[in-house]
Amino acid sequence: MVGCRTDLAAEELPQNGGALEGVISRQYARDGFAVTDVEVLNEAGSSALCKPIGRYLTVDLDSFFRREEDSFPKAVELLAACMGQLLPLGPDDSVLVAGLGNPSITPDAVGPETAAVTLATRHLKSQMPEDFAMFRPVSVCQTGVLGTTGMESAELIRAVQGAVSPAAVVVVDALAARSSEKLCRTVQLTDTGIVPGSGVGNDRAELSPRNLGVPVLAVGVPTVVDAGGGLIVTPRDIDKYVKDAGKLIAYALNMDLHQGLTVSDIDMFVG
Repeated sequence: MVGCRTDLAAEELPQNGGALEGVISRQYARDGFAVTDVEVLNEAGSSALCKPIGRYLTVDLDSFFRREEDSFPKAVELLAACMGQLLPLGPDDSVLVAGLGNPSITPDAVGPETAAVTLATRHLKSQMPEDFAMFRPVSVCQTGVLGTTGMESAELIRAVQGAVSPAAVVVVDALAARSSEKLCRTVQLTDTGIVPGSGVGNDRAELSPRNLGVPVLAVGVPTVVDAGGGLIVTPRDIDKYVKDAGKLIAYALNMDLHQGLTVSDIDMFVG
């Protein structure tokens, strides 16, 4: 099944393996997962790939979603490592994690599912600094969508920024893919930010380093294919896939943002 839009940089690469001016790409395997690393170097590359200048890591997590043995901790560690590559932070830098999307519409609920499992520690660091010395100050919010809040996600995030002054922002959202084979099987991470809704032709205000004034890590999972003619297709077991994806991304964020945490530690903290 082929749609007409995609949020995935890896899907914009030439299918014949050819090169694009201003774009560097490579593929490698780590812990049994395939990773596609795409870097858009300049405006020529941005035009050729239809993506902003920056770096895009796409991780194929098919074995995780098939629930192969030990795939969850391996996937968490790999995603945490990818996050660290794209969002270098100082040991005391604070971070705002924003879950984008509508929790009432399952294919759009990756952000809210992630936010629900991400450790919020800013208040603990301020109230009990010695007990939580190993934790980074992290604030977590869910933005909802314009149709239910009357506010753009970018407006809400900028308002929260004014209150908590994070050194960086992480945004998590559902994406659109061109190929149905990518649905709920890949995670894309990028340092360019995101334009919510762009994959299905419903562009909202962008969330980017340029607009927010701090480094932005955007993490997303494709949950729909735009099949054209107003038809949006999503997997039959989307409820399970979205919940699994949200937990996976949240665990990876917890591991990356709070150095030294293990999957077992996170299990204990999130209950």
